[in-house]
Amino acid sequence: MLQPKAVVEMQDLTMQWGGIPVLEGLNLIMKPGERIAIVGPSGSGKSTILKLLAGLVLPTNGELHLFGDKQTFLRLDQVQPPDVRLVFQNPALLGSLTVEENVGFLLKRNGRLCEEDIHELVMNSLKEVGLYDIADKFPGQLSGGMQKRVSFARALINEPIEQKTSMPLLLYDEPTAGLDPIACTRIEDLIVKTTTLARGSSIVVSHVLSTVEHSAERVFMLYGGKFQWVGSIKEFRESENPYVNQFRTGSLQGPMQPSDH
Repeated sequence: MLQPKAVVEMQDLTMQWGGIPVLEGLNLIMKPGERIAIVGPSGSGKSTILKLLAGLVLPTNGELHLFGDKQTFLRLDQVQPPDVRLVFQNPALLGSLTVEENVGFLLKRNGRLCEEDIHELVMNSLKEVGLYDIADKFPGQLSGGMQKRVSFARALINEPIEQKTSMPLLLYDEPTAGLDPIACTRIEDLIVKTTTLARGSSIVVSHVLSTVEHSAERVFMLYGGKFQWVGSIKEFRESENPYVNQFRTGSLQGPMQPSDH
């Protein structure tokens, strides 16, 4: 029986900005359906990893494979780029468009579906994220938490012909930043639900401890451009590793110091 291809495989991946190393020799294998969190202080390289996975930049050295294919071109230069969907920290909604127009934007641009079919797909996606009656509203009329949920609906939407075969990689960039605890819990539950509904895999970058614990199965601790620790969420909660312990407790004492980044 053939083993499914890894969703993500990093082999000695290195990234430099202006000759300054940001990521050094990263190795990671992500299985289909897995939910991963990448944690670490600001400036540790988490956003660079997301940019690499989204196809916005290419590694300086080493290899990055997505769904078994080595990435050698930027996303916009690929004829058939891998199905990677980025949910931004800022929901990145177009203020001049309604919620329905924002969620169905790519479907309408592709021009393969009629207005009625697009409307049905958009409404189903909004329903899945708990938004039933806001399709005609504009982003500026919504709370921050509701705008985040709209961005999740946009990440969920697929053309019917793609729904049966698509198993996307969903990237969440600080999805609960700036939200109150109740809104955080709603978004954390939605990460798991959205990943399951999309039949995909997810990588969450977050500083929020509850988001890491509720949305991930495995944690990668990034600092100094390297993975300093890797383990299950259970191991993350119990680990006495100095990097993990400092991140978990928020202590000023430990190997991670603000002056280093």
